[in-house]
Amino acid sequence: MPDDGMFAVSLERQPAVPLQKVIDPADWNGEQLARANDWKFTLTATEIAEIDAAIAGVEARGLEIKDIKREDFPLPTLGPALADIRGDLLEGRGFVLIRGVPVAEYSRAQSALAFWGIGLHLGRPISQNGQGHLLGHVKDIGNDYNDPTTRGYTSRAEIGFHCDRCDYVGLMCMHPAKSGGASLIASSISVHNEMQKRRPDLAAALCNIFHFTKHGEVKEGEDPFYCMPIFGFRDGYLSIRAGGAHVRKAQTLPGVPKFTETDIEALDMFQELAKELYMPMEFEVGDIQFLHNHVMLHTRTAFEDFEEHEKK
Repeated sequence: MPDDGMFAVSLERQPAVPLQKVIDPADWNGEQLARANDWKFTLTATEIAEIDAAIAGVEARGLEIKDIKREDFPLPTLGPALADIRGDLLEGRGFVLIRGVPVAEYSRAQSALAFWGIGLHLGRPISQNGQGHLLGHVKDIGNDYNDPTTRGYTSRAEIGFHCDRCDYVGLMCMHPAKSGGASLIASSISVHNEMQKRRPDLAAALCNIFHFTKHGEVKEGEDPFYCMPIFGFRDGYLSIRAGGAHVRKAQTLPGVPKFTETDIEALDMFQELAKELYMPMEFEVGDIQFLHNHVMLHTRTAFEDFEEHEKK
């Protein structure tokens, strides 16, 4: 979902300058945050009751989920807290874990309403693929992750560190996998700063234009790729478009120039640093993870799914 508002800039932030270390509250490493708990927000009984009432109100009006607006999902107490969370996403560490949505007590449709309604207080929903899907299901449907047209969330394979093409991405746990499927997150700002410290030549290379696959979701007359830098500087901010599978899969597309040796070394180091600096996030049923894609990376390890449909 794209952000639709602004918050005051943190006093810790300094204007980002190309080829220099970036001073930003989102510069953290996993070891630091694993010892903290202030990134977890546990819902109170009052806040859960507000979600229950909002769901009941939507159901009573017979609204389709895509037509629900923020005003249709009032959260008198939780709403202001979500505004603070949104500020921390945008100008703080870049992520949050909301704990305690009672999905075990909800139907699948009610869980979707809860997720959607909470998200409306953080931003505006947008389509996540060429089919116009606004809510997606992360489960193994047998797709081959190596296929340039395959989205990672439709396979069971391990996914490289990446970010999504929106301001914020949300993920709610309905049921853990049978095995595997761990969620790992990392600060892309810290990845940039480590690369800038260790190999400034490779950090400079990622400021160049790269080609990203559109996963085959192409309108007539369009190129099957789009172009942008990995490290993008503008208006005093560093916004990072992770060079994961989207960049590597684009190498098979017509019209895309082949990587140089420096490109490959820089992209490899980006992933290596993410694996060095990441923090694991253990999901419980009813947890919601929100990430700010401009400063955050995420991935999921390979997993084995349950055979039963209700446990997938």
